[in-house]
Amino acid sequence: MMRRALPALALALGLLAGPAMAQELVEKRVFEGGAYQTRGGATISNLRIGYQTMGRLNAEGTNAILICHFFSGNSHAFGRLAAGGPAGYWDAIIGPGKPIDTDRYFVVSADTLVNVNVPDANTVTTGPASINPDTGRPYAMTFPVVSMRDFVETQKRLLDSLGVRRLALVAGPSNGGLQSIEWAAAYPGFVERVMPVIAADIDAWMQGWLDIWEAPIRLDPNWAEGNYYGQGREAPLRGLAEAWKVVTLHARDRLWAKQYDRQLPEGQDPARRIGDRFAIERWLDEAAMARARTSDANAFIYMVRANQLFLNEYPSFAAALAGGPARWLVVSAPTDRVFLADGVRDFVEVLRGAGKQVETAELAGPLGHLNGVVGMAPAGDRLRAFLAR
Repeated sequence: MMRRALPALALALGLLAGPAMAQELVEKRVFEGGAYQTRGGATISNLRIGYQTMGRLNAEGTNAILICHFFSGNSHAFGRLAAGGPAGYWDAIIGPGKPIDTDRYFVVSADTLVNVNVPDANTVTTGPASINPDTGRPYAMTFPVVSMRDFVETQKRLLDSLGVRRLALVAGPSNGGLQSIEWAAAYPGFVERVMPVIAADIDAWMQGWLDIWEAPIRLDPNWAEGNYYGQGREAPLRGLAEAWKVVTLHARDRLWAKQYDRQLPEGQDPARRIGDRFAIERWLDEAAMARARTSDANAFIYMVRANQLFLNEYPSFAAALAGGPARWLVVSAPTDRVFLADGVRDFVEVLRGAGKQVETAELAGPLGHLNGVVGMAPAGDRLRAFLAR
């Protein structure tokens, strides 16, 4: 198994490539959390989520940092799971000597419940594709509804098992930023600092967008009300690909799309044939289908619902944040088309109205919302200073 092989691999790399390369390798582990009662009152019999760590927890258990992942991500925020493999999405700011310095901090990142990356061997999650022990078959749409708060509670179980008594920082992009805010509301005494990136409130407008994200899945006949698992059944790949197409374009900016202006794939002429495609359409088709083949449609729907249930246990956004931690660094992208600039300003005003110490930073770049996932390096100095205070 990969988990057993990685330590030996790390040792070999340490001998061959020196300590810097060895420090980049991380091991994917599995947390077995036992029975878990959701915030909605249902019971998940066997909670399992994957996680990874870097650095050492101090004796007091107070130097931990939790990184929460984005909608389509998993725990691979830093390091490499195998020699020569891809680095985690925030590897530019997490590691020895980096802004989140793993010589100083113990950094943890975990797969959420209902993670969409079910076919990925490096993702461990409990969700609709998991086996229901009462029936011996996948839960499908009988899996309990889970909320963003459930993500927090399962992560809290993991942190407790690791001996963490306080978080120096909780941070993450997009869906991970929402989890960070939910953490601040749920455990204000446990969290010292919060850094939500490309995230703000999930208001009714954003709930509506999330419904649009998932709608193509429900329209695919192969979805079959979620009962597509099992031999001889076809997954709703077309609907899932169309869903990913919506998300993919929503998460990018016009500056990124300019490369396709007036471009046509070879052999295509949309001015003459209605079935022919523009270059942007062809790119979206191919990228979205590739993503669909590595994800699960039911998990996508459950992840959407978890986002729609952001801070659902509080009467208002302001009430949720009233008692939260004092120190915040809110990182946004001016060209973000998911969490718009006016929504981020409203978020910051709510924090300041609650008396929080709020710093802000902006990420430039052509990728819009995705600047907060792949473009964090320019914010490294701000993050380093934020942790130093």
